[in-house]
Amino acid sequence: MEEEDERDVEEVALGRAAGAGAAGTAAGAARRRTFNAQASQRGPGSSGSRSRGAAGGAGGGGGFFSRLSSRARKWLIVAIVLAIVLVAVIVAVPVAITQSNNKSQNAKAATTGASSSGKGSSSGSGSSAGAQPTSSDPRQAYTGGDGSTVYASDGTSFIYNNSFGGFWNSIPLNDSAQPQSYVPPLNQKWDYSTNLIHGVNIGGWLVIEPFIVPSLFEPFNSASNSPNATNNAIDEWDLCLQLGTSMASTIENHYATFITEKDFAEIAGAGLNWVRIPIGYWAIEVWSGEPFLANVAWTYFLKAITWARKYGIRINLDLHAVPGSQNGYNHSSKQGTINFLNGVMGVANAQRTLNYIRTLTEFITQPEYVNVIPMFSVLNEPYAATIGVDVLRHFYLETYNLVRGISGIGEGNGPFIAFHDGFVDQAVTVAAGGWDGFLTGADRMAIDSHPYLCFSTPSNDGLAYQASKPCSYWATKVNISSQQFGLSIGGEWSLAINDCGKWLNNVGNGNRFDGTYYTPGTNTIPYAGFGAGACDVWNNWPAYTAATKAGLQGVANAHIDALRHWFFWTWKTGYSNTLGMIANPLWNYQLALEQGYMPKDPRQALGSCPSIVAAQGVSMSMDPAPSLSAWMTGGAGAGTIVVTDQLTSYSAWPPVSLGTTPAANLPTYTPTAKVITMSASTPTSFPAGYSTTVNVGNGWADASDNAGWYTAVAGCSYPNPWSGVEATIPAAACTGSGSRAKKRAQVPLATPTPAPSPSSARV
Repeated sequence: MEEEDERDVEEVALGRAAGAGAAGTAAGAARRRTFNAQASQRGPGSSGSRSRGAAGGAGGGGGFFSRLSSRARKWLIVAIVLAIVLVAVIVAVPVAITQSNNKSQNAKAATTGASSSGKGSSSGSGSSAGAQPTSSDPRQAYTGGDGSTVYASDGTSFIYNNSFGGFWNSIPLNDSAQPQSYVPPLNQKWDYSTNLIHGVNIGGWLVIEPFIVPSLFEPFNSASNSPNATNNAIDEWDLCLQLGTSMASTIENHYATFITEKDFAEIAGAGLNWVRIPIGYWAIEVWSGEPFLANVAWTYFLKAITWARKYGIRINLDLHAVPGSQNGYNHSSKQGTINFLNGVMGVANAQRTLNYIRTLTEFITQPEYVNVIPMFSVLNEPYAATIGVDVLRHFYLETYNLVRGISGIGEGNGPFIAFHDGFVDQAVTVAAGGWDGFLTGADRMAIDSHPYLCFSTPSNDGLAYQASKPCSYWATKVNISSQQFGLSIGGEWSLAINDCGKWLNNVGNGNRFDGTYYTPGTNTIPYAGFGAGACDVWNNWPAYTAATKAGLQGVANAHIDALRHWFFWTWKTGYSNTLGMIANPLWNYQLALEQGYMPKDPRQALGSCPSIVAAQGVSMSMDPAPSLSAWMTGGAGAGTIVVTDQLTSYSAWPPVSLGTTPAANLPTYTPTAKVITMSASTPTSFPAGYSTTVNVGNGWADASDNAGWYTAVAGCSYPNPWSGVEATIPAAACTGSGSRAKKRAQVPLATPTPAPSPSSARV
């Protein structure tokens, strides 16, 4: 830009010196319009000021000038030219300095590089790459870095704090933003061997959990941990029932206020580069009898896509809750029994889950979204001890074929597919009941483990020794898994070195550490713990000492180094009215960062394990992390599964049996319903000077994917899909005829109330 500025000054001066008069002035001004518009925000030192200052005295037909001799006129012209050049240089210096400071960042933000070719390829830009904003209103700024003011779409504003060189870009569907200068922007390749995922979960937002947002559940539950206490809202299912007529407004208010654009800005400013976003199937639809707020979560997931794109953050979409519940936990849709691939309705619920995996895959494989959502965790924490590892393998192979049938094979074609390990130990071969060597040669599969220290027999080990555990327990296993399976991620972990916290073990279930935990459904207390009040020191985060904070940082460093690719659980936890403070501080990355017990830069933790374990006299294998083979990341050989015996063993769908139960007579659905396609809203706000025409996709990446959706077989009766484990196995399969199962009507959207002020939400 400095070179353009200097050429403009020279052209105007030469035009006048040659006697071009008004015509020369107009030509020079026309050449300057673009630059002047770009510099209009830079103050009185802009080239616009130079234009006005040089406008006078351009003419010269008679009077003083005509009375001069030819020699005198030549010297006067030279003097005028030199004076104009001198003034131009003086005025141009501050503009050049301002441009120099912003040029690199603006160039990055305005450029939209090409990504890999294929169904999922996209530059991610719906506007002209070379355009620049023309408004002097700072609210119209389309990009900014550390210290810039962000004017959010909800009318709020905040200062963007990012000391890592990241910058935001608000041009709709533009993929050029970076969360930090040392990771690639969205429109460039993410190399999983060299670029480490430093991520955080957005838990408790679109799938609501009692321990993350206790204030929503407290009005309906006892403050006691007694096994005999009355608790009426132990999960989101019950919460929806208890809220009654206020359900829609309450839950949408939570969606609108718990996570906002500012959170994504802070995540980038924390040195994090990915988010894992859990959603429930009810973001797409609900069926009759299911109390969830239907469809509304999708609106907020779309907001998350916009915010992630704006700040250069990649998304791992996590299907966290599915029909029937895949683990019986309160975050799986309904606490209680497992009815996914288990019990009489196990196959039917899995078929319905495939509906949602298919629709989500079609959406995120579109070129408009593939850069910002490059990973899909298709099923969170299926409980393999009940479902069975072999049964789960059948489902994973069916899911792999479904996703790759939509996306195609190879880097840039659709998402990485992340499969949870079902709580099977890492670095265990398929033959021994694990995952190493599963579907070798498959295209872009990741294995997701959730290593937590807290859900076991309680110990009172000091923080320094606790920090050695992630290194000695998991570092080597992660490296082996990376070599034998492929990309290995720690999809969830926390700072919790014990299970202290409000409702961490389900509502009212107490804590192992203080001896109040009881086996669900019984009065049995299996752990003596360390006595009443033992958890107070860990729950009362305002009283953490400097030593405690330093010790917890050591625990964080160990996890970061051992897991390599990770997502902390979770970004934030909410306020508890009962406790009078934010609950569960060992699970809150935002709070830990603010209070000084989380590293300000995650990179500082890399390489910390050897010294941590050495200080505690603990042994640890020092095997270096391997580079991923080309086929593991969509390169040469990807999609050619070489373990043909596994294809033979696990290709049947549905499986022949669920555990010891033959599947032949179990109720199933039929793929004859119309599919549900998820849409995206067209942006309505564009920076000044940018195209207002963008393509947001039609929700369906693969036009050839035209099979029907699974739905109830007409004329067949089905047991309750949420309590199928108690139902009687039919004597014969139903082929029926009649009406289909009905879906519940969508709930009208409610207007959310304003977000609470920080002072009322925090201690």
